[in-house]
Amino acid sequence: MTGDTETMGSPAVSGAVPEHVAIIMDGNGRWAEARGQARHAGHRAGVQSVRSTIEECIQHGVKVLTLFAFSSENWRRPKTEVNMLMELFLSALQREVKRMQSNDIRLRVIGDISAFPEKLQKRIRESEDKTRDNKRLVLQIAANYGGRWDITETARKLAAAVQSGELTPDDINEELFARSTALGDQPDPDLFIRTGGELRISNFLLWHCAYTELYFTPVLWPDFDAAEFRKAVAEFGSRQRRFGKTGAQLESAR
Repeated sequence: MTGDTETMGSPAVSGAVPEHVAIIMDGNGRWAEARGQARHAGHRAGVQSVRSTIEECIQHGVKVLTLFAFSSENWRRPKTEVNMLMELFLSALQREVKRMQSNDIRLRVIGDISAFPEKLQKRIRESEDKTRDNKRLVLQIAANYGGRWDITETARKLAAAVQSGELTPDDINEELFARSTALGDQPDPDLFIRTGGELRISNFLLWHCAYTELYFTPVLWPDFDAAEFRKAVAEFGSRQRRFGKTGAQLESAR
């Protein structure tokens, strides 16, 4: 997933840079089918785009990158494709952990991993443990994740805390709820990118994207390279983020 960051030479993006980027990596299957290949070839080709994006994040000072690798709805796909995705995930973890270590990248997997094969669950836990103290970039892989699942799990967790007497209903506010989600120790995404041309967020980070800047591109994920990432970040830098205020208020505060 990662390359040698010492050799990266892409120019810095002018303007504001997002602290947290979230990406739906869409279009792998269509990329392969357009080339007369099996869908799994697109998933394998997409690994290079993951590497490129990680390198760009490090180069430009992004602190958190969250990638939607496998949604809770993806179990509905053909069994052969699901099995291949599990194998690809496992092999990527086996291959990339040393590179994450050398590039100071921390790996987190968010989602219900209990549904995965035990071998994959073990590899995820080992990889997270080995990279736990790394600081340069937090790489979050959303696997068997859904935004509604995250909200439901958070509500269940807080309800249990109320039932046990650890909390009262009045203790529950937006801040506590946010801290209790799967991304609770990370900032909300500043920039949300979806490749592949679809114009929806597909149950990804529903709670966390209330004020996130959305960027949609028709580029299929295997073709999403460093130049495409810089386009997205440049677009982000050109926008005015008001968070409910007026443009005039922001200007007067400068």
